[in-house]
Amino acid sequence: MEKITTFFASYINVFGWNDLLDIIITSFAIYWLIRFIHQTKAETLAKGIVFLIVVLQLSGILNLNVVNFILASVMQVGLLAVIVVFQPEFRKALEHVGKNKFRKIFGINSSDEPDSSEETVTEICDAVKYMSEKRIGSLIVIPGQMPIENKYTPGIRVNGDITKELLVNIFYPNTPLHDGAAIISNGKVEWAACILPLTQNDNLNSELGTRHRAAIGMSESSDATVIVVSEETGKISVARRGDLARSLNYESLKKILVKEMVTPAGKKEGANKK
Repeated sequence: MEKITTFFASYINVFGWNDLLDIIITSFAIYWLIRFIHQTKAETLAKGIVFLIVVLQLSGILNLNVVNFILASVMQVGLLAVIVVFQPEFRKALEHVGKNKFRKIFGINSSDEPDSSEETVTEICDAVKYMSEKRIGSLIVIPGQMPIENKYTPGIRVNGDITKELLVNIFYPNTPLHDGAAIISNGKVEWAACILPLTQNDNLNSELGTRHRAAIGMSESSDATVIVVSEETGKISVARRGDLARSLNYESLKKILVKEMVTPAGKKEGANKK
C-alpha cells in the first residue's frame, strides 16, 4: 500500500498547470472528433478504422510481417481517402468554428450573418398552417448544425426572404416548383424543387406517401428538421432524427421550430440532456 501511495504522490508532485492544459486540450479534441463522426454519420467507418488499428497492432506483436505491411499500407491510403470523401464536412466544420466559436470568444459579431428569429418561425408556421387548411402538399427542410449539401439533389435556386407568401407560392399546385422540397438556410429560402433521399425503413405505416418517406430519409441522414404537409389530409408532420411526429397543430409546430431555430445550441443541448 505504501508503494502505491508513493507512486501516485510522485506523479502528483510533478503535475503542473501545463499538464492540466494538455489534458483539457486533448479532451476537447477527442470530444469534437467524436461529435464530427456522429454528425457526419460516419460511426460505421470509425468502427472499421478502429478495428484495422487493433489488427495492425496485433500483427506487429505477433510478428505477422506480411499482414502488418499490408495493413500499414491500407491505413496510409485509407487516411487520404477519408480526407477526400469527407472534404466538404471538414471544410464546413472549420468554417463553423471560425465564424461562430472564435467570434463568440472575442465578442465579435458579424452583421451580414443572418440569425434565425421568432419572426422567421412565425412566417414558416403561418405558411404551413395555410397550406394545411388548403391541403397543399409541401416539404420544407431546415438544416441543423450538420452540413446537408451532399444529402439532396438541388432543384431551382431561389435565395428569397422567408415569408408566408413565398413558401405558399412555391408549393401551390401545378406550379413549376411545387414538386420536391424547399431548403431553408442562412435566413433564406435557398432552394426549391429539391429531391431528398427516401428512407429505407420497411416498417413504416403504409399510409405514409413519398413526401413523408423523403422527410424521414432526410432526417435519418442528417440533423435537419423536415416539415411535411399532407396533400390528402392536410395534416402537419415533422421528421427529426429518423422519427416522425404526426398530426401537429400550429402551437406544437412553432414550439419545435423555436427550439430548433431560435434557441441557442448550448441551451438546446442542455434541454436534450434533461
